[in-house]
Amino acid sequence: MANVGIRGYAYCLNHAPELGYHYGITPNIERETKGETDYIRELASHRQSWEEAKDYAPNQAYIGGITLEKLTASPQPWYDHRLTESPRYGNYGEIMPEDEFIGLLDICDVFDIIWLEKDFAASVRKKLEASPVLNEKIIARLEEGHPLEEIEREVRDKRALPLFIEGKVVACARNGHEIDDCLFAYVLLENLACKTGGVLALLHLLKNTGMAPEEVDFVLECSEEAAGDMNQRGGGNFAKAVAEIAGCVNASGCDVRAFCAGPVCAMIDAASQVASGARKNCVVLAGGAIPKLYMNSRDHVKKKMPALEDCLGNFAVLLVPDDGTHPIMRLDVLGKHSVGAGSSPQAVTTALILDPLERAGLSFLDVDKFAAELHINEITLPAGAGDVPLANIKMTAALAVMKGALEKGEMMTFVKERGLPGFAHTQGHIPSGVPFVGHACDALKEGTMKRAMIIGKGSLFLARLTNLADGASFLLEPPTGKKPGAAAASKEDIKALLLEVLSDLSEKID
Repeated sequence: MANVGIRGYAYCLNHAPELGYHYGITPNIERETKGETDYIRELASHRQSWEEAKDYAPNQAYIGGITLEKLTASPQPWYDHRLTESPRYGNYGEIMPEDEFIGLLDICDVFDIIWLEKDFAASVRKKLEASPVLNEKIIARLEEGHPLEEIEREVRDKRALPLFIEGKVVACARNGHEIDDCLFAYVLLENLACKTGGVLALLHLLKNTGMAPEEVDFVLECSEEAAGDMNQRGGGNFAKAVAEIAGCVNASGCDVRAFCAGPVCAMIDAASQVASGARKNCVVLAGGAIPKLYMNSRDHVKKKMPALEDCLGNFAVLLVPDDGTHPIMRLDVLGKHSVGAGSSPQAVTTALILDPLERAGLSFLDVDKFAAELHINEITLPAGAGDVPLANIKMTAALAVMKGALEKGEMMTFVKERGLPGFAHTQGHIPSGVPFVGHACDALKEGTMKRAMIIGKGSLFLARLTNLADGASFLLEPPTGKKPGAAAASKEDIKALLLEVLSDLSEKID
């Protein structure tokens, strides 16, 4: 079966503390059900500035500003040991300030849902013009803005949602329908934020690869949002909406949904299209989820620590036919969680890691790094959810011992050498393995790694349809060095070539 090359990748964060404070699911429900409680009042003082978020080591690791080795070596808690002179732009993408993100929201809005205040629109336009990925055509989409009185009236009389910067109203998100709750302002704001994050990641991907937007053939979007109206709540299509803004005029696309396993499933879908020849250049991307901003902030406030869940995560990966120069994604070593596999941690780990390795004649020790659920542990530990990446690699090590691939005394060495620190925000789909693709491909190209496994896992009970677990996995390996068409010739090809040569010789003799 054909391999597929990974030509490029982009990872960006949108710092959004105001969006989180007002519309993150935990503070939003608290405010709706209990009013301005002590938790809500205290949360305001626990928010990070953009500078603080920029200097937070896991955020820099996510955008490629530092290596994972440097992240691991940095003392914890990372929020007490900020980096200094951290860049806004890393090797993979950027950490965008919230005011620019709101401006980009308006740029990505095609139904006049977002209204910007006039002075704010003018100020943010100047900032966006300095972006290395936004061209004049894209920036021209930014509206001139509305008087503040119009925005306040829209909020007061038509249930629009105010958008804030430093506590001041600078914009609003309007309803798309009077009675369809799938098109109310909260849902549309959530979907537009997801779309906008996807656009930013795609633009950085195009910059990183040097590919023209017109060259993209197909886009698969794999967030956890659902776009539609009351007749088809999850109809889509985020993928084409993102491609439109980025100028990918020759691309089509569709959405892939599998909760936290979505990105890995989308990577497999895209790779299959490329390998089959159906598409040439496929992009897998996703934007972030506003509801998950400050999801665990109640516990962060209790622990007197910064509220760390203040960034929307997004990414984009470009898959192309294998030409021997790019790290490859193997389509003959895919893990899947089948219906009958069982939902215990051991059963899931067996299905996603052991089974595909055994089918390929490989063992646990043939994989340098296992990447699954890469949540930042400083976000999850205070909330009682544990260190998720550590728990995953410990389960992998335990299974390796059970299968005789590892001695019990070697477990912690395995954990240390083949596990990864969490460096992705708790955006659900965003942490699930795919954030490591960039770092892994860098190591594979440099020759410091021979193999990595990317693992996505999901919980399906959330939709109240089934209690089954879910998941998928794939392997990454170094560039093959083989040129296209360099596969071994068949006997028939060799025979035909010899006959052709003999015929030529015969003609020359005559």
